[in-house]
Amino acid sequence: MNILKIKNFLSSFEQIPSLIYLLKWIVICLLLGIVAGSISAFFLISLNWATGWRESHIWIIGLLPVGGLIIGLSYHLYGNSVVKGNNLLLEEFHSPKKIIPFRMAPLVLFGTVVTHLFGGSAGREGTAVQIGGAVADRFTKIFKLSKRDRRIVLIAGISAGFASVFGTPLAGGIFALEVLVLGRIRLDAIIPSFMAAVFADYFCSIWNVGHTHYHIKTVAEINPENVLWALLAGILFGLVAMLFSKSTHFWNSLFKKFISYPPLRPAIGGVILAIAIYAMGTTKYIGLGIPTIVDSFNIKLNSYDFLLKLLFTSFTLGAGFKGGEVTPLFYIGAALGNVLIWFIPLPMGLLAGMGFVAVFAGATNTPIACTVMGIELFGVESGVFIALACSTAYLFSGHSGVYSSQIIGSPKHTSFIREKGLHLSEIKNKRNKK
Repeated sequence: MNILKIKNFLSSFEQIPSLIYLLKWIVICLLLGIVAGSISAFFLISLNWATGWRESHIWIIGLLPVGGLIIGLSYHLYGNSVVKGNNLLLEEFHSPKKIIPFRMAPLVLFGTVVTHLFGGSAGREGTAVQIGGAVADRFTKIFKLSKRDRRIVLIAGISAGFASVFGTPLAGGIFALEVLVLGRIRLDAIIPSFMAAVFADYFCSIWNVGHTHYHIKTVAEINPENVLWALLAGILFGLVAMLFSKSTHFWNSLFKKFISYPPLRPAIGGVILAIAIYAMGTTKYIGLGIPTIVDSFNIKLNSYDFLLKLLFTSFTLGAGFKGGEVTPLFYIGAALGNVLIWFIPLPMGLLAGMGFVAVFAGATNTPIACTVMGIELFGVESGVFIALACSTAYLFSGHSGVYSSQIIGSPKHTSFIREKGLHLSEIKNKRNKK
């Protein structure tokens, strides 16, 4: 009788099950952070090696078609179930069917390193997120998680991958909560998401893997005039984000339409890319492009740099090469912001920083995560301008995005209220039918 009374007494406190919940997710997120963070460290080291080797042996770009064929064949033979990449993670979150095959992790890691080694233009976020998601879904079996908890662990996996590859645990935690449903944030997973992000970032850093540091030297005064200039810049960032998303989907559809055998798509795309790179005589628009991103904060760039990076990256990913979109989006946004100094009277570094995160916000529909990322990377002094640029870019990028499996939870404006609950890809098909 006393035991029953004790149980009833304890059950009257909501904090008891909360404590049990917290302890469970500490264990899961700690293990996830160790594995995902360590793999991200290996991935970043591999990327640095691939980039350095390519820049020292430029002739390898001529073998880009061979690299594309290798990637195409590896996915065709072993990765048909994971070829959707980040969209597969979103689909499994919304409509759970089966555990994500672990082969997603080694395949995307291998494919991304090969893409960079041979000279493709791609990023790294997509790879890290897929690795984190594939690792996280292993815990569904190990801990026999419920459907609800499986959704939470997938969120944790996404945040772990994102945070560890960029060194931004706050942005990583929010990105995973925000990216799944356009206009909504999954607060039921907030603790696991942040814990996984912090743990993964920590265990990546203990492998002595560094992240690039950016600095905005001068921040403008906050006044009505500068706020209006920031909003104008945000509009332009949003339009370019939309252009990037639509370009990537365009090239992907074009390759699928005219080349029926999947392995040949990146091979033929590699031929075109290799010819274009040699014709231009520069490697400025391939790989991650971090040197150009750093320069954009202090040195005047060519007015067309952001457009060429957009073209090279959308074509690379559309052809079937592997990698993420985010670092190229940083490049595109920072280079565009650098150019806006011609007619927007804000400091060059501030405009570059605003573009850095705002184009990313518009293309992924994650304005809050991108605002926090800007503050993490550049400091809170630029926070107001970062927030204005990200939110405006989010609005003006329209109902488009690099993740076609995103579901509209809260439309960006009332004219799209009927599209609530649709995937971004379904909106395009709906428009085409009209």
